[in-house]
Amino acid sequence: MKKVATIQDISCIGKCSLTVALPIISAAGIETAIVPTAVLSTHTQFKGFTFRDLTDDMEPIRDHWIKEGFKFDAIYTGYLGSIKQIEIVKSYFKAFDNGSTFKVVDPAMADNGNLYVGFDKNFALEMAGLCAEADIALPNISEAALMLGEDYPGEDAPEEVTKDLLKKLADKGVKFPVITGVTLKDGSFGFIGYDAAKDEFISYGTEKIPHKSHGTGDIYASAFTGALVNGKSIFDSLSIAADYTAACIRNTYNDPDKVDYAVNFELELPYYISRLG
Repeated sequence: MKKVATIQDISCIGKCSLTVALPIISAAGIETAIVPTAVLSTHTQFKGFTFRDLTDDMEPIRDHWIKEGFKFDAIYTGYLGSIKQIEIVKSYFKAFDNGSTFKVVDPAMADNGNLYVGFDKNFALEMAGLCAEADIALPNISEAALMLGEDYPGEDAPEEVTKDLLKKLADKGVKFPVITGVTLKDGSFGFIGYDAAKDEFISYGTEKIPHKSHGTGDIYASAFTGALVNGKSIFDSLSIAADYTAACIRNTYNDPDKVDYAVNFELELPYYISRLG
């Protein structure tokens, strides 16, 4: 059985981070080990949320896993709360890379041109260094610009601007950067990626749905990782993740009883599993 370690926070209510990564990757038929970076009562859309930093537990978990001889087919990171956590994740990459371990980084730190609360420009630059140690990095356009120290070009930036950001990320050492949540020339909504080794761009889009919600980036990155570890190509994994995320958004948009803080990823898990074959 394949095994993935995912390193990110637990937001107890909010359907994001580990509360989506664990069920989605597990549904892909993969054993999912978790390293919680923090525990929050809710995600940060809610006011007055509680927060407990778990940085001090990350290295002892790593050391115990090394002692037990655990191996992983992929290590996938999401929200990291500090530069120290970024450095610890680098040590996980080094300790558990067996030569074929996929390293996936979702640099979850910004939206709409603004860093999340508690982060600064230096954190974004350090995150760029972590992305350079990954096989695939999955920033949105805000995160890509911030990691490069550039001005935010807007969510509907032209494809040429997105491609320029991708090439600059590759120049910083990112092997396969993929900017998610972009509007393509044909009006569809999806991703543009850049394979630095082949000097080749890839893209894919789905119908744009007029609904925005917290956690869709986490759903996308988790679905991508599950597909990749199941042997799908990078392009197929990215496309499956795009179709699944769009299905989750569409389901929520059409649901009169939907919550206003997350999408119905649970109800579309059968579709995701069917796409994995």
